Amino acid sequence: MKEFELINHYFKGRGIARRDVKVGIGDDCAIVTVPEKHQLAITTDTLVAGVHFFEDIPPRALGHRALAVNLSDLAAMGAEPTWISIGLTLPEVDMAWLEAFTEGMHEIAEYYNVQLIGGDTTQGPLTITICAKGIIPNDKALTRSGAKVGDWIYVTGELGDAALAIEARKRQIPLGDKQLKRLEEKLHFPTPRVAAGQVLRGMATACIDISDGLLADLQHILNKSAVGAIVNIEDVPVSAVMQQLQPEALRRELSLAYGDDYELLFTVNDSNKGAVEARLRQYGVEPVCIGQITASAGKLELLNEGEKCPLPRSGYQHF
Repeated sequence: MKEFELINHYFKGRGIARRDVKVGIGDDCAIVTVPEKHQLAITTDTLVAGVHFFEDIPPRALGHRALAVNLSDLAAMGAEPTWISIGLTLPEVDMAWLEAFTEGMHEIAEYYNVQLIGGDTTQGPLTITICAKGIIPNDKALTRSGAKVGDWIYVTGELGDAALAIEARKRQIPLGDKQLKRLEEKLHFPTPRVAAGQVLRGMATACIDISDGLLADLQHILNKSAVGAIVNIEDVPVSAVMQQLQPEALRRELSLAYGDDYELLFTVNDSNKGAVEARLRQYGVEPVCIGQITASAGKLELLNEGEKCPLPRSGYQHF
């Protein structure tokens, strides 16, 4: 199968067709219409086999995951996802693999009302680059730079399960089949918190998605906002499987410093605290307060039952 046959078969004409797409796949460029009084949010993420995912990952899961991590970036800015383009590098044309991969990608795209509008395919080591676009009402974007002293620090869900799925395989950590299957579902099929991000517009003071680890991503907010933070370890939400994991140092490392969670980490002032909790619960999200912003610019402290703890190793490093 040649390149244009591959594009026509697996990408063109599949998925939803948005009315704001004037020219989609099949021309030199796509043309879209950005609604009046809205700004365009753009994010790009690359996944490389053997670096960002195990090479034997099911292709349907890879299709879902590749798009989900981009939608998570849009969620962190409070954006509504709209369009995506994909750069796909393949070692060979494996029709069964492509069918499953594109099925996973189109499923999540349709769920979030996102249209594939273009991209490129080439031959080489398996690499997936997705550029996702979204729209935000003018000047309503969430950023990392608005946290203020006294703000409360929240996360939108449990942390560490995806990390445990990876390390269980690397370190041969003994887990039951049902436990491992649940962990792998969290790793392979992350849920971008798109609705939560839109709820937080105008209410959260700062926001980021947890991709590189809770502490590393919180440090990004601290650096951008010129503030510090105290995080209470006992308040960080983890699953029942993670609660039972020993030793404790490993549990802390995976839940605090590993990444691949794709939950939102945000700050909110005292006056909006109750309203944010109530509105997120309407969307099935149970936000958990894990700490508070302090005046010590750039300084992050961990407390366990009120006692200071050393910081685990830093989060994921790209180089």
